[in-house]
Formats: sequence, C-alpha cells, structure tokens
Amino acid sequence: MRVFNCDHCGHLVFFDSVQCLHCGSALAFVPDVLTMAALTPAPQDGADLWRRRGRQGDAHSSGRLYRMCRNHTDHQACNFAIPVHDFTELCVSCRQTRVMPDLSEPANMGRWMQIEAAKRRLFYSLARLGLEPAPGGTSPVFEFLAEVPGGPPVLTGHNNGTITLNVAEADDDERARRRIALGEPYRTLIGHLRHESGHFYWDQLVRDGGRLDDFRQMFGDERQDYAAALEAHYAKGNDGNDWADHHVSAYAAAHPWEDWAETWAHYLHMIDLLETSASYATEVTVPGIYGPQRSSAIDPFASPAPDFQSMVQHLVPLTLLLNSLTRSLGQPDAYPFALASAVLAKLRFVHDMVREAAARPAPVASPAPVPPAPPAAHQNIKKNSKSANKDRR
Repeated sequence: MRVFNCDHCGHLVFFDSVQCLHCGSALAFVPDVLTMAALTPAPQDGADLWRRRGRQGDAHSSGRLYRMCRNHTDHQACNFAIPVHDFTELCVSCRQTRVMPDLSEPANMGRWMQIEAAKRRLFYSLARLGLEPAPGGTSPVFEFLAEVPGGPPVLTGHNNGTITLNVAEADDDERARRRIALGEPYRTLIGHLRHESGHFYWDQLVRDGGRLDDFRQMFGDERQDYAAALEAHYAKGNDGNDWADHHVSAYAAAHPWEDWAETWAHYLHMIDLLETSASYATEVTVPGIYGPQRSSAIDPFASPAPDFQSMVQHLVPLTLLLNSLTRSLGQPDAYPFALASAVLAKLRFVHDMVREAAARPAPVASPAPVPPAPPAAHQNIKKNSKSANKDRR
C-alpha cells in the first residue's frame, strides 16, 4: 500500500489513519478519488457532514462534502467516507459485506474489524486497477461467518459472486495452525481475500469475457472434476515440490481454477509491493562479483503504465531486500516465493487481462443496495470455490 500525505499540512499519513498526528485533522479515505483526505466538520451544510479542508494557511475550508461510514460512527471500524450525494449509510467497501458474525461476541468484533481492514485494502487495489466495479458493473459480496458449537463448519470459498471467510482466520494462532497443517509458506487475511477475488474475476474476465480457450492453453482445462482434483491434491500430502516449475504454490497445482486464483492473488501481491516501493522511491543495489546491480522503484500505476517485464525486474531485487530485512529481525521470509518462468508467463497472462479490462469503457452501474447484516444464527455451510464439497484452505 502506498503512503499518503495529509492534504492540509502535508505530513505523512497512512491508509488506515483516522487523524493526522501533526495538525490534528480528521482523516478519511475518499473512494471517489482514491486518496486520503483531511476533513473538517461542516454542520452548516447538514447534520453529520464533513468537508475537505483546504491547505494550511487558506482563509476558508474548501472541497467536497462527505459523511462518515456508519461502521466508523458505530464501531470505529472503518475510515472510508461517503460522498454527500450517495445516500447509503455504508461506504463502498462495507456495503459489500452481506453477512457478519455475531458482534455481541467480543472476539468476533475484533476478528470482523481485522477482516474489514484487509477487505478495504483489496478494494483499493482493485479500484486502482480499474476492476471495481468489475466489468458489467458488479462487485463481489462477502459473508464473514463464525462457527458455532454443534453447528456445521464454515468453509472459506467463492460461490456465484459470494466470497465467504471463516472469521477464525483472523486469529493468528488458528491461521498459523492451518498454515502448518497444510504445509503452506504463507497464509494471511489479505491473501485469502485476494485468492477468492480471483475466482470472482475468473467468472467476469475469463468465462464471461470469452477467454476460455486462452485460459485452457495457459492453465489447463477447468472442466476436469474439481472435487476429485482437490481430494487427490490433499491425499498426496505436502511432500515434494514437483509443482514449483509450473505453479506459484502447491495448492495452485490442484486444479486450473486454483492455479488461476493463486496466480491472481500473487499478481495483487506484486502490484501492492511495487506501489509501496514506489511511494518510498526505493532504490535497491544488489552486490555481485561483476559489480552492483541497481534497480529503481517502478510505480505500477504510473502514466504511461510500465510493462510487465520492467515490473518483474524491480520485484526480484525488492524481494531479496525484503527477505534480508525480515531475516535480520529473526523473522521468516516475508516473501517466501520463487517464480519459475512458467509462473511468470501466467502472471503476464493475468496482467494482460487486467490491462484489457481496465481499458474498456466503464459500465454504468445501478446504485448498490445496502445489504442486511443478519446475526450469527443465519450462518450455514458455504461451498468452496467452484462448488466442491470441501475447502480445506
């Protein structure tokens, strides 16, 4: 995630900030222009309204009017603002959550807040890529469910536009237990959401975009039995790395749908890393016996847009530095991946499809309804990605 500056005093602020520590301005992310903004109360314009502040030293406040998301006013759980002409109570990210866990349970409140924070980051990346809303004017909806004693298991996955996440994934100990049990080098909330969004965008860009033949040539035939493929994958266990020459992860080798979703998630990892690096104007020098190799930051959202190969050329030394820094703190590699040439070809495929989708004329989307948030008793079993009967991720 890039860093921002307070547009009142210019001080450094971050995507999750709610107040500038330098000038004291209230801060909110304004999705209509995809930036952080300093706001000042504007009761003269209407109840609960806020106005973007002018630069420090201006005689009067100026700018657009906003309201705070209801999840900010009720729970201090969101920092997205809503343009005054949008009459919904929830911001563009929070309104995508259709089912929440029972927030009267204290543990669920903390889990839900963490998951929503990760979802806002996903929204930002997709919006910057021109994919929010998706082609056709649609967006994924989310169900965040908690298991209840005696009830059925909650399965993380995607089904027909709905992304479900077991809120236990917000607990560090539970997430680590599952990561170790499944032999995974990496398991995070943002990783889950990016992966499941890949299934949503497969429907939008590949299936509905007339690219099935191209997809099958690159990833394989998705018509093979999905449930049987997953059973075979888990029966095989975690031994060996015969997947590494053609897939970004072991799970990607289970089925072409999972290969796409894992590759899609990794593309979003790459874009986020590069944007963060560019916001700090990072330059990396990798020492070598033939002289130092220097690499300067590349902003994936620059204009003109950088080509895929240039982004990869900066990603490699950047991840070397990143892993060296985390090792120096006694932590495991923050980027535990090695990208083979076949994986880079798949990432390029995703990159090209994203660029093509972003270049299409924006659809005219109908106003999004505000989804209800039923209590935990509404929860049920959720199918995993593409209708298999189990999802052990």
